[in-house]
Amino acid sequence: MRTKLTFWKIVFCLIMAMGVYSVFVRYYYGIGAVSNMSDKFPWGIWIGFDVLCGVMLAAGAFIVTGAVYLLNIERLHSIARPAVLTAFLGYVLVIVGLMFDLGRPWFIWHQLIYMNPHSVMFEVGFCVMFYTTVLALEFSTAVLERFHLATPLKIVKACLIPLVILGILLSTLHQSSLGTLYLIMPTKLHPFWYSPALPFFFFISAVAVGLAMTIFESSLSSRVFRRQLELPVIVELGGVLYVTLWIYALLRFEDYLHRGQLGAILHPSYESYFLWLELTLALIIPLIMLSFRRVRLSATGLYVASCSTLLGFVTNRLNVSITGFETWAGHHYHPRWTEASLTAMIIALGFFVFGMAVRYLPIFEDAHHRQDVEATELATLPEPVHQSSLMN
Repeated sequence: MRTKLTFWKIVFCLIMAMGVYSVFVRYYYGIGAVSNMSDKFPWGIWIGFDVLCGVMLAAGAFIVTGAVYLLNIERLHSIARPAVLTAFLGYVLVIVGLMFDLGRPWFIWHQLIYMNPHSVMFEVGFCVMFYTTVLALEFSTAVLERFHLATPLKIVKACLIPLVILGILLSTLHQSSLGTLYLIMPTKLHPFWYSPALPFFFFISAVAVGLAMTIFESSLSSRVFRRQLELPVIVELGGVLYVTLWIYALLRFEDYLHRGQLGAILHPSYESYFLWLELTLALIIPLIMLSFRRVRLSATGLYVASCSTLLGFVTNRLNVSITGFETWAGHHYHPRWTEASLTAMIIALGFFVFGMAVRYLPIFEDAHHRQDVEATELATLPEPVHQSSLMN
């Protein structure tokens, strides 16, 4: 069977070719040959985007699985497995990205042997490592179902509730701890982004992005894989996203007011331009859109609002990790094309593996699951109800 060559396949091959070249240069000549990182900017796009944004974009799993398995919101069950797949791929690709950023990545296992429990970075690495393991176990149900391995599937499903609880705990810890990393730099990070509440802001923004990413993923999957979009599900997620964004907006406003930064925000500057770009994309546009009921009930409106939210909080993470340090560093950081090509390769791999998983594994189980639920509900009805329903 001949494979049809399409525009996106050509783009994918070009991205992979440039990425493989950059991988060779990175490991043969060292980090300095592929990046513009320096002593002033030891953390560039590989940390700012690949790690901070990657972990944030994978936050949908602990939100959806917690709602389905702990709060017993059964109507969200159909999006649980795609959310877990997205999160699992996200964390695996975050680890892959770290392999390029670390000077000697083959020593990454040292944190398990030479532990420093007083280090926030140790806590982040510990949680990311174990949460990736939890996501692998949660996602293994799809693989076990595909190959009809009944006994291990039964064992994993029996442990699913403890795994979900552990996943929520680990995810909550490291989502906030990524913000804690920047609390030790009050004189280096710009006041627009430095705040004692930074860990809490990172966690709330991860919740908002997890909801937006689930809406984005569901909408895009329905188009690419020609599935019927479950509009009631994403409408419900859109309502929760609207409330979460308002909570985040009010907390940011109170923080700026308390620290006396409101006047500085209105003063034109290099940093204020990037801050207003962040706030416009992450808060102003989606909040205005979602305030209209017609938009909250529209698949297109929810998709556009979720895209704006995602772009806004990605800008926030890049502002915290890069823009906020440029004044202190005295120069602007611009990633080399080889840095960008490695990041693009990681993103392209994520889309490719997601597509392969959807093609060969039971990722979207909504139709079969609804039939099972309906059969179970009918079986539990008392006999008189069955008779009355038949008469009707």
